[in-house]
Amino acid sequence: MSEDLSTSVLTPTLLRDAMSQFATGIVVLTVGGQYIHGMTANAFSSVSLEPPLVLCCVDRNAVMHEALSSAQRFAVSIMGADQEDIARYFADKNRPQGAAQFDPVDWLPGPHTQAPLLSNALAWLECELHESHSSGDHSIFIGSVLNCMRGRNQRGLLFFDSGYHQVAPIGAAGPDVPMR
Repeated sequence: MSEDLSTSVLTPTLLRDAMSQFATGIVVLTVGGQYIHGMTANAFSSVSLEPPLVLCCVDRNAVMHEALSSAQRFAVSIMGADQEDIARYFADKNRPQGAAQFDPVDWLPGPHTQAPLLSNALAWLECELHESHSSGDHSIFIGSVLNCMRGRNQRGLLFFDSGYHQVAPIGAAGPDVPMR
């Protein structure tokens, strides 16, 4: 280890830089109905298979926080490597709000949640809010999975070192390719 950790001062920037070295998948969280909204996230994980639970972390100042808290149901679209533009779009705070934000993308309403399921994703999940926990500047939303489906077999979209990358599915030929 080249740095003396005992003398470093922990700052949000230092933590963000350290966490950028942890590769994560990219999802778009969506809520339907009167609270319709979408948001790109990489703080998403499976929690349990029995019962089927997943979690996502959302900043308490984000529009999605209020939308998800109010709707109590949400969907998750797991992004493929060719969907970087969609991930960037739903990360843009300057995009239209409400239903208009979904005009430029192909989607279908989830049969269990009415939340938008983005076309051509690697997989989709529909969830009902099981519980939430306030922690720091975020809330941890735990969703009970109502329905899920695997999409097409393609390269996955990852976030690593503050940039988008892709990884091949298991058994596919070719090296992992950075998308910068």
